Amino acid sequence: MRSDSEMAAVRHRTVEVASGVRLHVRGVGPGGWPHGAARARLPGALVLVAPPDGRARLPWVPRRAPDLRGYDDSSTPPGRESYTVLHLVGDLVALIADLGRPHLCLLRPDLVTGLVNLSVEYQPRHPRMSVLQAARAACGDDHYVCRFQKPGVAEAEFARLDLKHLFKMVFGMRRPATLILPQDKTFFDALDSDGTCAAWLSEDDISYYAEKFNKTGFTGGFNYYRCMDLDWELTAPWTGAPINVPTKFIVGSLDLTYNTPGVKDYIHKGGFKANVPNLEDVIVMEGVGHFINQEKPDEVSDHICEFFSKFLV
Repeated sequence: MRSDSEMAAVRHRTVEVASGVRLHVRGVGPGGWPHGAARARLPGALVLVAPPDGRARLPWVPRRAPDLRGYDDSSTPPGRESYTVLHLVGDLVALIADLGRPHLCLLRPDLVTGLVNLSVEYQPRHPRMSVLQAARAACGDDHYVCRFQKPGVAEAEFARLDLKHLFKMVFGMRRPATLILPQDKTFFDALDSDGTCAAWLSEDDISYYAEKFNKTGFTGGFNYYRCMDLDWELTAPWTGAPINVPTKFIVGSLDLTYNTPGVKDYIHKGGFKANVPNLEDVIVMEGVGHFINQEKPDEVSDHICEFFSKFLV
């Protein structure tokens, strides 16, 4: 949790990034790093205010945390075709003046000095198979990405759940394995979590999530998964393209993505470096799960500040 003074220092505003689409943006200081999905009151930007010992954390660097379209107080376009990776990059480009996801580095490297990437490693576009098709081939239709594909089905199941308990379950996941949601089980039954509030969250945090998603629903978030095949079609010009900006990658040892079959070998045995030639460091935080910037905010912020400090001298 951030202190009351830190919370009060956060500035909120909305930015129109496309016709009829406005993103809610939180800023600290002259403002920074965008973070994805619903990191609402949890702390990508907030943890950059000051560490416990009072050292300044790059106070001259703008720090921003936009809510992506479909989340929190940002616009939620109704059609899933409005959630492609090209829309995501376009939104970030629109925010760049006021950094980033890997595809911003790929599609607009002129706007990117360096990248600190959390949890999900960059893998270039496969010429014959989308990410969704690969997940289905490896794990069948019970892979969580596949379970979220049909509009309305996951929404109906989530609508029957106690949202506070749902978020406690999700944030409490610790099993180092691909998330599988069998068709014959409910979402709750399929999760390896006892529903205890994670020590690094408060009941206020959980209530905030529940309030926001009760208002917006989950369709905006699901639509990013539902655009995977469309993303694959639209990004054909970048098949096999590397990320060439200086990069640092941070992941938790218990992260479900890190423990997907083949991913550790890809990261540590040369595949990742081949596709990200200027990969400078890979940090694996032991005993940490998927929500790494929330579980270890000070450590993640220190890594981010250390990495970017060399570009700002």
